[in-house]
Amino acid sequence: MPPADSHATAPAADFGDFDLTAAHRLLEDALGGADDGEIFIEKRETESLVYDDRRLKSAGYGADQGFGFRIVAGETIGFANSAELSVDAVRRAAEAAVLAKQGKAVDVTLKHDNPARSNQRYYQAHDPLSEMDFADKIALLQAIDAYARDRHPNVVQVSASLAAEKRAASAASCT
Repeated sequence: MPPADSHATAPAADFGDFDLTAAHRLLEDALGGADDGEIFIEKRETESLVYDDRRLKSAGYGADQGFGFRIVAGETIGFANSAELSVDAVRRAAEAAVLAKQGKAVDVTLKHDNPARSNQRYYQAHDPLSEMDFADKIALLQAIDAYARDRHPNVVQVSASLAAEKRAASAASCT
């Protein structure tokens, strides 16, 4: 896991009540003595609105979350994943990782240079789903419809759509 201060300038991923620090601690404990291992955690929300022929034709919202975990111990590779984003689910994955780690017959330490760490912020925090109220999104689609129809009398159908996605992800090496 990177040093604690390496995250000082990186935007924090929003995983709600999920305790990212506790999850990393559990995995580090489970992977002690393994050759390699990491966890990837993701939470994603999507929204889609389609306005067609002067009415809202469809509206959709989706939310996905989960984590994936990998451990390498000798020639054994273990994987665990879950759509449940909880410390208990990570604990169960860590217990499974210990089983993979027990298959390790030889302890090999490889010397290598670590890549330079850079947590430079390239984008500001932005939540496209909640920055505009649902009613305002519909009003925007209606305004697009009205604008297109006002441009020329031969316009008989206007379709407009609005889509947004918010994704929070964290990846960490655990050994």
